[in-house]
Amino acid sequence: MSAALKTSLSRSPLFTSRLRLVLRSVPRCQVAGKSSFAASSHRPNLSSKVKRVSRTPLGARSMFIQTETTPNDDSLKFIPGVPVMGSGSAEFLDTRSALVSPLAIRIMGIEGVRAVFYGPDFVTVSKDSENSWAVVKPEIYSILMEHFTSQTPLFRSEEERENAGPQDTKILATDSETVAMIKELLDTRVRPAIMEDGGDIEYRGFDEVSGVVQVKLKGSCRGCESSAVTLKSGIERMLMHYIPEVKGIEQVLDEEERISLSEFEKLEQKLASKSASKDSKMAQYMSV
Repeated sequence: MSAALKTSLSRSPLFTSRLRLVLRSVPRCQVAGKSSFAASSHRPNLSSKVKRVSRTPLGARSMFIQTETTPNDDSLKFIPGVPVMGSGSAEFLDTRSALVSPLAIRIMGIEGVRAVFYGPDFVTVSKDSENSWAVVKPEIYSILMEHFTSQTPLFRSEEERENAGPQDTKILATDSETVAMIKELLDTRVRPAIMEDGGDIEYRGFDEVSGVVQVKLKGSCRGCESSAVTLKSGIERMLMHYIPEVKGIEQVLDEEERISLSEFEKLEQKLASKSASKDSKMAQYMSV
């Protein structure tokens, strides 16, 4: 937090004391040696999801890359053992947005890859359902190995790096006390836990009238079936408990995600209709 921001917040003793009380009272737990907020229900068993991949040294360097599965079967978390973003995150959903990062544009060039996400010390890659990890994963390993052993910059310029990182939880002078506390909790308690699963959360707004917080899930959490459980059972419950002004939380969907969800609902209805028709015919046959 900048010195100017600290000065601005220090003018509100009520906000400072309330925020300190909230942060101290949020429960924390230890999962595989890493801390997270206790309400999360989005995490698989870490003891069975870590794999070590040994590679032949390139020049004088050698490297181990770990992979972790995520709640999303089409997303994998790659941990190169060296800092990636260092702090913050960045997401690339198409080749155009990936042009600012040499690593992202190469990974997006792999057939089947549809998204790349950078975390502080990991890279999450998401693919389509038509391509197998057995085919996609070796190419990703090769690109990650070459990039990090050569120490190539992650972005083409420092300015592009700054623009790619999240700006959503920066506390502004115009933010209300409630919004400032929501941002602080999302950044210090929720975001680290979501990143455990190779994803991230982005603050999109707060309706002072309805008390609803709008957020956007990114990385492996984008399109994940258990994301609704994470929002309701984990994040919403925690925010409502520690910030009385919050009455609920809702996820903001991209147009592509809305279409995908709509098509999935249509498919479910079609399958349900076929099942009902089949049961009706069977009942008629049994009554003869």
